[in-house]
Amino acid sequence: MTSGVVASDDPLAHQAYLGENQLQILRKYGTEQAVSDGDVLFVDGDHTYDLIVVLEGFVKVVEGYGKPDSDVIVTYGPNEFVGEMGLLTGQRVFLTGVASGSGRILRIPVEKVRSIMTEEPDLSELILRAFLFRRALLTTRGSGLTLVGSRFCAGTRRLLELLARNRLSSRWVELEGSAEVEAWLQELPVPSEDLPIVLVPGHRLLRNPSNRELLTALGLTEVEEEASNRDDVCDLLVVGGGPAGLAAAVYGSSEGLTTTLAEDTALGGQAGTSTRIENYLGFPAGLSGEELAARGALQAKKFGARIKLAARATQLSSRDGIHAVTFENGETISAKSIIIATGARYNRLPLDRLAQFEGAGVFYAATQMEAQTCVGRTAVVVGGGNSAGQAAMFLARTCARVYIMIRGDSLASSMSRYLIDQIEHHPLIEVLSNTEVTRLVGDAQISAVEIRHAGTGAMSILDTCGLFVFIGAKPATEWLGGQIAVDKHGFVLTGPDLPQDIVRKLDRAARDDTGDNLGQVPNPIIMSGLAHVKRLIEHDVCRCLECGNESARDILNMYDRAPRRAVRLQVDLSGRECPSDQIVQNNVEPQAR
Repeated sequence: MTSGVVASDDPLAHQAYLGENQLQILRKYGTEQAVSDGDVLFVDGDHTYDLIVVLEGFVKVVEGYGKPDSDVIVTYGPNEFVGEMGLLTGQRVFLTGVASGSGRILRIPVEKVRSIMTEEPDLSELILRAFLFRRALLTTRGSGLTLVGSRFCAGTRRLLELLARNRLSSRWVELEGSAEVEAWLQELPVPSEDLPIVLVPGHRLLRNPSNRELLTALGLTEVEEEASNRDDVCDLLVVGGGPAGLAAAVYGSSEGLTTTLAEDTALGGQAGTSTRIENYLGFPAGLSGEELAARGALQAKKFGARIKLAARATQLSSRDGIHAVTFENGETISAKSIIIATGARYNRLPLDRLAQFEGAGVFYAATQMEAQTCVGRTAVVVGGGNSAGQAAMFLARTCARVYIMIRGDSLASSMSRYLIDQIEHHPLIEVLSNTEVTRLVGDAQISAVEIRHAGTGAMSILDTCGLFVFIGAKPATEWLGGQIAVDKHGFVLTGPDLPQDIVRKLDRAARDDTGDNLGQVPNPIIMSGLAHVKRLIEHDVCRCLECGNESARDILNMYDRAPRRAVRLQVDLSGRECPSDQIVQNNVEPQAR
């Protein structure tokens, strides 16, 4: 968890010593305090803790403090700081800090730490990289919460995915083949219908918790009291916390809009599980998906954005110019404008017993948590896109062999050139072209996969302990319920993809001073005057009707052809039933150009 314990290939993350100039800066944010041997600085179960800078003496970080099997994970000395990613994310404390001998420390409250992360670039970089590196080590160690459940249980697989996607350090104890665990459960006692269970350090035992219940127990979601104190209507609601959603939250909140970001599973989306992203603008050395998500969340919070996790959207509605999104827990958030950035969900292979092995050999991400199952063994990656290539490169660090299986002839048509070059020159990675998985082999755990060679039709068995699937995804737009036009695959239609009759009606209305040529249609979609759109883009809120990037070119072109005053347009979505307003903005005179 600190320098001198594990060598890192990232010197910045490994180097956690502070120079005198850095200490002087940190002193402005904290308070010095004398400590004695045995003083407890924070304890597992605390809602949060201060960043502790050791000035004199030593601080031990202990797992299971006060228990017979307690273990000192690491000891920090002078000019080192104590903490990991949970301090920034708000996760409930799962370790204990204890002073070892007399000394002095500098305590920096978490609010001040967030100020440091936004106001002190050099220190921010050092702290963030060190925290990310320490979280990876804790994940490898299995520190934190303990999940007890059967690999055959859907609830266990659901929680394993939640933990992996949120990059939460944890340990999974399987029921199968463990007489000790079964006896332990009988002592609690825990009936079978309560499984899986989760033991959170310093917190009560959780019985088959929902995703929201688990994240709440970890301190990663809003409590009801906090939610009830929010304004009734926010300026901007962003649904989806992937890179696009995080960026939208940053841009909206930085312009002074009251912004809420609601995310179903984990910040960062699918990109958050990438071990290395090398073609992201502004990061020539590359960065991990976890770092991208962490930086985005810190930036959004810096500008005052409210972030809600475990918030699965189930319904969209509009009334009197206000849009409302209802979530799975029954909560409704109203906003003047909404950006839909719900991304996509993983495609699954059409194989028998797939559900049985998900989380137990079949994975849809390749992070530190999943990679542990294949250390020193063989891994199989299915897919030919960048996600598959990044996963293969990461797994090759610890696996004896990595195979990439694709149905086509080569990776050239689906993967970035820089990744192809790395894969071709890696001695432990082999690409199996024109092949597909036809069967999973194993009892409780995957032991092999059966593959078919398309050219010859020959079948063969490939031994593996892990099948990593990256074969695309489906848009997560089913919750829109017909309120917004989508194509046959579920992707939201925008720009030139909109039905041409709608585009023609919009164009005619933009030239018509009154918009009467549209006529009255049943179940209309009501839009504000196009002349007002540009002002909304520049100074207010603009509603994006898509899951990915938004281009304002077509809207601005319409604006240039629109009359100077605001108009109301009523547009039929080519026969598509739309029972409520899709876009509603107030009729306001545009600013002079």
